[in-house]
Amino acid sequence: MPVITDISQLDPNKTYTYADYLTWRLDEFVELIKGKVRRMSPAPLSAHQTISFNLTTSVGVALRGQTCRGFAAPFDVRLTTAGPNGDDQITTVVQPDLCVVCNPAKIDRRGCLGSPDWVIEILSPKTAAYDTREKFSLYEEAGVAEYWIVFPGEQTVVTYVLEAGRYQVRGEYFEPGRIGCHTLPGLEMEWAEVFAGV
Repeated sequence: MPVITDISQLDPNKTYTYADYLTWRLDEFVELIKGKVRRMSPAPLSAHQTISFNLTTSVGVALRGQTCRGFAAPFDVRLTTAGPNGDDQITTVVQPDLCVVCNPAKIDRRGCLGSPDWVIEILSPKTAAYDTREKFSLYEEAGVAEYWIVFPGEQTVVTYVLEAGRYQVRGEYFEPGRIGCHTLPGLEMEWAEVFAGV
């Protein structure tokens, strides 16, 4: 079988697994959504990266001395856990902008196996529908306990918490004030700090 070095070599109608994904030698990042390959958008805009840095800094400080660990993209999160056939059973691999994992057993050398406790996605014009619909449903179905969606243009953060298997809006933040975190109850971020420099 030839080595996959370009996304054009992949069959859009085929269902792939994490075992396949591990053999690819692509120059671009892709995600695997229920076995289907999804090309990630080009390098994020500076506003996206500024917000990502601001959030990573705040979360990183909050995690000092805790068992929870934070990770920034690119970082493989395998939302379906391995079955008897291991990597051949995994059909969903995503790369959230930021995620926090509180169960050390889920972290291995290749990333996270199972659902993170908290995921943050920062929207870009090309990913807005994907992050607010498809990834929203994926994270909800996989049991990600807390999901934040950050809208750089509107300078808004919408937070969701999983309750009885469905996401419920915990808060919408679009002006100066504190943003509380369900996963890390002691963590409160200032809205102005999230969007500083944007």
